Amino acid sequence: MANSHKRETARLKKKPRAAFIAGPLAALATGTAVTVGVLGSGSGGTVLAVDPSSAAGDISGAVQQPEEKSGDDTVGRGAKKAGTKVSATALREQSLSRSALRPLSEVEALLSADSVAAAIAAADRQMWTTEDLNLWTRPDAGATQKGVLDAGKKVTVTGRAYGEREEIVVGGESRWVTAGYLADEKPAEEPAEVAAAAGLSTAPCPDGSVESGLTANAVAVYRAVCNAFPQITSYGGWDNHGEHTSGRAIDVMTSDVALGTAIAEFLRAHASELHLYDIIWRQRIWTQERSGEGWRAMSDRGSATANHYDHVHVATY
Repeated sequence: MANSHKRETARLKKKPRAAFIAGPLAALATGTAVTVGVLGSGSGGTVLAVDPSSAAGDISGAVQQPEEKSGDDTVGRGAKKAGTKVSATALREQSLSRSALRPLSEVEALLSADSVAAAIAAADRQMWTTEDLNLWTRPDAGATQKGVLDAGKKVTVTGRAYGEREEIVVGGESRWVTAGYLADEKPAEEPAEVAAAAGLSTAPCPDGSVESGLTANAVAVYRAVCNAFPQITSYGGWDNHGEHTSGRAIDVMTSDVALGTAIAEFLRAHASELHLYDIIWRQRIWTQERSGEGWRAMSDRGSATANHYDHVHVATY
């Protein structure tokens, strides 16, 4: 009996406080088990959930839970979690909405699917390519090259331009080419024929490798110079920088001031026949578009080569 009394005492000491609060209810219970007791009333009451398997009057396993509220009040832990999820979703939607309202940049507006589709659908003007043109997917620095369009090809233009490029339609798709190389009429003569008519030699030069990657206009310039100035033995043709990337430019390598000046003036005198865009020599530039201004000074680029003291640079349309 003593041991049994100790175990009972220990068991009673471990009961939660809720059991002692609800203790008086046990005296009111009838039958063999008490299922639920309620303390208080109204919205501030507390529901005591009691294990129905407990002995009569023993509600030591009761667990206090907050009573549910209606309206704007919280309705328990489950509802709180649900409310939090709804709030997070709403915040995400608001964020997306703000992002959608951000104004598009000029190039983004040009490249939107609707804008491109509308431009292609409305395009009805036909023009001719005057040079071999690289085809680009877009007009800015993020462009990818998608082939080359040969000179003398008829293309449909949209009339849209951005930066130094204009949009054409190739195979039903939008493509961008360097501006200034489309004409309303098909070129009547090849550049070499024009050069020959002007008394410029079009005979092949000793180093044919220089012509690799060059456009027809650039080849005509190379042949005209190499035949008029046979003392020049070194040229720079296509490479991956500046105007050379398009194959429209060559460098006539010389550091001789008198010789280089003679070559530069020879080129300027035949700029129209050779379809020249610009000539650069000894930190000065001449362009056909601003020919009335003569030679114009250029900023210092930091070296003899960058300032064109050791070569005459010439680019064509």
